[in-house]
Amino acid sequence: MVEKIDRGMAVKFITAEEAAKLVETGDTLVASGSGGGHAVPEALLAALGRRFGETNSPSGLTLVHVVGIGDRKERGAAHLAKPGMVSRLITSALIDAPAFIPMTIAGEIEAYTLPQGVLAQMMRDMAAGRPGLITRTGLHTFVDPRQAGGLQGGSMSEPRVELMTIDGEEWLRFKPFAMNVAFLRGTTADEDGNVTMEQEAIPGEMLSTAQAVRRAGGTVIVQVKRKAKRGTLPARQVKIPGILVNHVVVEPEQSQTYATHYDASYAGELRVPLDGIRPLPFGPRKIVARRAAMELAPGAICNIGAGISTGISSVAAEEGILEQVILTNEQGFIGGAPLTGPDSGAAQNYAAMVDQPYQFDFYDGGGIDRAFLSFVELNASGDVNISRFGNTIVGIGGFVNISQNAKETIFSGTFTAGGLEVECRDGRLVILNEGRHRKFRETIEQISYSGAFASSEGRHALFVTERAVFRLVGGRLHLEEIAPGINLERDVLSHMDFTPELDGEPKLMDERLFDPKRMGLQDSAVFA
Repeated sequence: MVEKIDRGMAVKFITAEEAAKLVETGDTLVASGSGGGHAVPEALLAALGRRFGETNSPSGLTLVHVVGIGDRKERGAAHLAKPGMVSRLITSALIDAPAFIPMTIAGEIEAYTLPQGVLAQMMRDMAAGRPGLITRTGLHTFVDPRQAGGLQGGSMSEPRVELMTIDGEEWLRFKPFAMNVAFLRGTTADEDGNVTMEQEAIPGEMLSTAQAVRRAGGTVIVQVKRKAKRGTLPARQVKIPGILVNHVVVEPEQSQTYATHYDASYAGELRVPLDGIRPLPFGPRKIVARRAAMELAPGAICNIGAGISTGISSVAAEEGILEQVILTNEQGFIGGAPLTGPDSGAAQNYAAMVDQPYQFDFYDGGGIDRAFLSFVELNASGDVNISRFGNTIVGIGGFVNISQNAKETIFSGTFTAGGLEVECRDGRLVILNEGRHRKFRETIEQISYSGAFASSEGRHALFVTERAVFRLVGGRLHLEEIAPGINLERDVLSHMDFTPELDGEPKLMDERLFDPKRMGLQDSAVFA
């Protein structure tokens, strides 16, 4: 006799407070979302934080989130940054929930920052029951077990990554882990728990995460904005099928991001005119973004990373060349303009939006022609640190996947940091106040990008600042350009811990970089 298969309890619509009670002491909780509130299940995280504040339970949690989530103050993952609540943290970035940083430095939690693409792809591999993710991403960086294995603080309970040799070549295996509860987010859920994401600013890895948690026998809870009648959702818009969902929480006041209640262009409902993309204010960050944008080429597939590099899409729009290049970001957008500011991670005018694991498949496979990333500090060998410095732990985000696999990487940053002030006069750069912190260091705290490894694989790197441009050649940093008005010894070499390679007199950077007017890149020989 054929018996009915009971897959567990039917989907229930519950409150955020009821959802919080489903998390038990010692559980591994995975939360969706990105950066400033993009698809972050804020109501669920807040309710769980309140529950711990009132009952001191659940404690000893392992918290997993692929991308940093939070407003860099009190929202997102910060709701759980309470002594004793989280004992282990696995993410790609800590900076969005800075309350965890002092806890990490003090060794109160065991914290890892692993590559964003690795964590996104691991959700899919764990969903399929595979023995983890095998990849070259992370080799010769602080993620490599020969360095720190991704550990940022606390004692390593067990290695998260191991070195392997396959057919004579080095690989890393990132080990799987069981997850008990998922806090995910969508826009609409029907009575059967089918979830769509039509108003969300990013796609994330919702399906893979739900599959991984259900495979482990865990509980999937999805926060949505509204409830729909059974059978009324367009089937092709369903991102998380109801067979994977245990509980749904309706939060009518759900905001698209922390900074924006709802923008139709973020959801891909419409395109905005290019003049609707705000230009950057003129200053050193815009000078850097402009010089980096000069490395764009028609038809090139590019990645625009976080930090100062997010300004490149704004410069491309202002210069009228945005539609001639293909900008992407790791959250899953192809084409259009990745956003700057508090909503960075989202995009406007994009041609396609794909789930994050698939975007990283494309990146890891060498699909990026040119990557535009930021740097915090670097050494004479072209090694870059963006993950940890002093008492600040930023994390790695998608930096390693992108920089390690792009054909060419353009790193951007101001020459010094902390109080830097400059002025432009008649196409010349004047340093009014030098930054307190050097970025060109003899030694760096962590290696996020290995210049020697990149050179050995034939990958190229350019380093752009407001006063000088360097190129990585044969594993050494070469000075190629300086800004008009800048004295080489006084304004460049005296603020470096090492002397870069000099192949004769550096040429001058383009004077148009230092004039507030548009540069006219659309009329250049490359784009005309």
